[in-house]
Amino acid sequence: MKINARIILCMLVVIAGIAYYLLWNLKYNAWTDIGIYSVTIFFVGFGVFGLLYSAIKTGKDKV
Repeated sequence: MKINARIILCMLVVIAGIAYYLLWNLKYNAWTDIGIYSVTIFFVGFGVFGLLYSAIKTGKDKV
């Protein structure tokens, strides 16, 4: 898979979601807060979706 700006952005979104979850919970000790889950799932979900989309699009470009 060729690394381009879209893949880097998607990786940063995934990392931001995980970092947000960990840092918020370390600061406030709220490991079972549903609000934090929803924000984390939003970031990680869109990041993973973007990575999959980029991989599929890159694969189709080679054909």
